[in-house]
Amino acid sequence: MATAEPESISNASNSEEEKSETTGQVVVNPEDYIKHPLQNRWALWFFKNDKTKTWQANLRLISKFDTVEDFWALYNHIQLNLISGCDYSLFKDGIEPMWEDERNKRGGRWLITLSKQQRRADLDRFWLETLLCLVGEAFDDHSDDVCGAVVNIRTKGDKLAIWTTDYDNKEAITHIGRGWKERLGVAPKLLIGYQSHADTATKSGSTTKNKFVV
Repeated sequence: MATAEPESISNASNSEEEKSETTGQVVVNPEDYIKHPLQNRWALWFFKNDKTKTWQANLRLISKFDTVEDFWALYNHIQLNLISGCDYSLFKDGIEPMWEDERNKRGGRWLITLSKQQRRADLDRFWLETLLCLVGEAFDDHSDDVCGAVVNIRTKGDKLAIWTTDYDNKEAITHIGRGWKERLGVAPKLLIGYQSHADTATKSGSTTKNKFVV
């Protein structure tokens, strides 16, 4: 059964319409200017390899954000056309992009290495999709295991990685790896590997053994 609109609301609505008609002002919908919060607050870091400084002195916090709008405003100022040795890192607020951090030290990373040709063809898109996976909590119930992501600009080949918090959580790790690979559009026959930070930190050769592959 239809209910009658309360007179006060009806009158208020009419008066707003009349006001906008007589003054020429547009009544703005609150949805148009209220920012959309993200599930987590994120921090963007920049690393420049200056050999006269310590590793930590080379790491600089750029900005923090926790809304969709602030993410895009920041992303539009991120340039990946960097000199070799530079990194960008996006991590949950409170987690620093280093192995020693409490949330990282028992974790590891999914790693993709790009050829020199892929820098022009794929790097920007891969990095954006990786960031969107993070801020959009794209890994379902396993998004809590994600610590952050890193892009390394290197002469021999750029690297992209997603860091997770626990290298023993196989279910979360494989779910994240498969989801990331699919999101980037990496061919199924091309395998990507997951390495523990502990192995990476103590490696003696040029490569670290993969703990998982997808």
